[in-house]
Amino acid sequence: MNVLIVEDDDRIRSFLTKGLKAEGYATTVACDGDEALALADTGGAELDLVLLDLGLPGTDGRAVLRHLRARHPQLPVIILTARDDVGSKVWGLDTGARDYITKPFEFSELLARIRAATRQVAASTELTAADLRLDIATRTAWRGERRIDLAPREWALLEFLVRHPHQVFSRAQLLSHVWDLEFDPGSNVVDVYIGYVRRKLNEPGSPPLLQAVRGVGYRLLPLDAAER
Repeated sequence: MNVLIVEDDDRIRSFLTKGLKAEGYATTVACDGDEALALADTGGAELDLVLLDLGLPGTDGRAVLRHLRARHPQLPVIILTARDDVGSKVWGLDTGARDYITKPFEFSELLARIRAATRQVAASTELTAADLRLDIATRTAWRGERRIDLAPREWALLEFLVRHPHQVFSRAQLLSHVWDLEFDPGSNVVDVYIGYVRRKLNEPGSPPLLQAVRGVGYRLLPLDAAER
């Protein structure tokens, strides 16, 4: 799941980014309203949720919310702001925000509200590759009728690969996209997690979906291609 964080406070933005990534979410960040609008218009189809501050430099959060509702009506938005007056809450919910959370907040509560917000659009947040199915809202995976239990980082790795079937990704690319780290030639973290996911995914008797491409990297190969 890709969460757009629209927050001008560096400390809060860093806290949200690190916390969500630790839970297996992908994140995109915007520091002001203008950047948020540009990101939403160019990559809105790849976003699953927006965390939106109201007090933003440039285009303010209210205008951003109105724009998102007009251009991306199915994209859930959670307002995350210090404005705790009733009028702001009523306006935000009436304008189409899925939820309204005031600062300061508990991160565990934010995670629960994110899960609740995305459950409401579960039908549009399901990814499939042959007999592999990922329910983004509940963050559960199945291969056929078999449920696959994944740790947060395993989930993030598999979700990224399912969103880009057939494409081969190097270790450096996976470190950048999934871990947000620069490539370290001495690190084997990608290989370790690929091994974890592969063992859970490629059960005996089933065509392998997660494959290594010698000398290049890894890819998720849908079943129809694997069977040819």
